[in-house]
Amino acid sequence: MIYHLFKKLIKAAIWLFCKELTVVNRHVFKTKGPLLVVANHPNSFLDAILIGAQFSGKIHFLARGDAFIKKHHRFFLRMLNMIPVYRLSEGKENLYLNEYAFTESRRILAAGGIVLLFIEGICINSHQLQPFKKGAARIAMNPELEETLMILPVAITYDSFSGIGKQVRIAGATLLPVNSLLPFTEKAKNYAFFNRQIKSRLEPLIQLPADTKPSAPLWAKPMIFTGRILHFPLYRLLSTIIRLKTKDTVFYDSVLFAALFVVYPIYLLLMGLLLLSLQVHPVFILMIILMHPLSARVYILFKG
Repeated sequence: MIYHLFKKLIKAAIWLFCKELTVVNRHVFKTKGPLLVVANHPNSFLDAILIGAQFSGKIHFLARGDAFIKKHHRFFLRMLNMIPVYRLSEGKENLYLNEYAFTESRRILAAGGIVLLFIEGICINSHQLQPFKKGAARIAMNPELEETLMILPVAITYDSFSGIGKQVRIAGATLLPVNSLLPFTEKAKNYAFFNRQIKSRLEPLIQLPADTKPSAPLWAKPMIFTGRILHFPLYRLLSTIIRLKTKDTVFYDSVLFAALFVVYPIYLLLMGLLLLSLQVHPVFILMIILMHPLSARVYILFKG
């Protein structure tokens, strides 16, 4: 129950954060487990949030281990069912933890769950596919799952990696039975064949979102102005701090989304309490509070 409530809040946050979210082949996201979702990874853990939100069921994610270093990041990622996977560059002492990640992923799949994995094993703010790792094939290579596990390649693309108002495209490929991707007895051949097949499905799906800049109708112009004025102090403060904290990393978008997700409701709550203490009528308080997300949405739709 808590997970599904959390997901509804995430979807509301996406509605405010993204100008447009296009989902191609939406029906494949209704697939039940056991399902291994294999995706590209251009925008840190925001990729997992946006892809995971398209599924009605609970999703578990494998995410790069360095995203878990900071305590507040780790808390948020754990709430999203993320499992850390470590690279050699993050320290040899952490590599043994990867066996837990693979074992836990197989357990979730064997129980009929859904696991999302980013097959490149690295995040770069680019839509150019990076060399694939063998983690997805390792997880898929499980005798318990060879008759039931399905593989779903998913591509995610953005028109921008820098803040609110972005356009995002998520495209699902045709479902693939796992035994069609692991036809050999040798592990090395299976790893290579698995990755070639996934790459051949992902590459055609990587298409930048269509650039849509609708002109603002007359009714929207005061809302755009209101949205800018109401949100400028909070957004400017958060975005400046986060840009400094995430300098030379790929985490800006993801941390900004997470910060707004946590801070914005608190901001609105404190504003309501302040207005209540000033003896403003509750009806006017409600109108003021509702004006914030509504004007923010209109601003995002028509800004620029």
